[in-house]
Amino acid sequence: MNLHFGGVTVLEGVSFDVEPGQVFGLVGPNGAGKTSLFNCISGHYKPSAGSILIEGVEVRGSRPATLARHGLARTFQHPALQLRDTVLENVLLGAHTRLPGGPLEWSMRSPRTTRSEKALRTEALELLERNGLGWAANVRADELSHGLHKGIEFCRALLMRPKLLLLDEPAAGLPHNEVEQLIQTVKRVRDEDDVTVVIVEHHMGLIAALTDRVVVLDHGKSLMEGTAAQAQSDPRVIEAYIGKDAAGDAA
Repeated sequence: MNLHFGGVTVLEGVSFDVEPGQVFGLVGPNGAGKTSLFNCISGHYKPSAGSILIEGVEVRGSRPATLARHGLARTFQHPALQLRDTVLENVLLGAHTRLPGGPLEWSMRSPRTTRSEKALRTEALELLERNGLGWAANVRADELSHGLHKGIEFCRALLMRPKLLLLDEPAAGLPHNEVEQLIQTVKRVRDEDDVTVVIVEHHMGLIAALTDRVVVLDHGKSLMEGTAAQAQSDPRVIEAYIGKDAAGDAA
């Protein structure tokens, strides 16, 4: 996959496969192109060249709403919440692709729409309980911490019932105990809900504990692909993260 903005190359020749049921990591130093790659996969950017396949279906250039119907959901590095709304109302925004009918039926409050909304509300409350946020369902989002905002967005993504879940730096700003909890939560979602996860993260402890494989990006190109342990011991990766001179000194 390639991505260009004018004369600037953001991604060049990036290619990898994610197997169903894997937790796959995208790692690399700041500016490596990780979030830009996520934006291409999730339909927020259109790649300049290349293919994006979900279960063999070409989705390159599709809009986020279309990708949601293909089973893709994502979270953002900076949670995109309606801060004046309650936690439950924010989570329910993830249900828009699951309501039957269309805008006209929704506006008319048909019996089918009403039944679906009630079922989705119950499901959203169960998700919040399952992820330790049931107590906050009726609390406004702007009254809660950054870490809890990430949990709200995670629940909203899960309400979409994704097959493929993209997590953009979910551990950023979290204390150690919450990172440990996040690791267990992602494992549970992968195992119990049969969700494939692709995660962008700087926290190498989380990457090592969670991922089956990783691809390392540097300056918009794939540097290596393998396990997290292989990446942490690869001289090219060490150099990319801490710089050539520092890597030489460390050696």
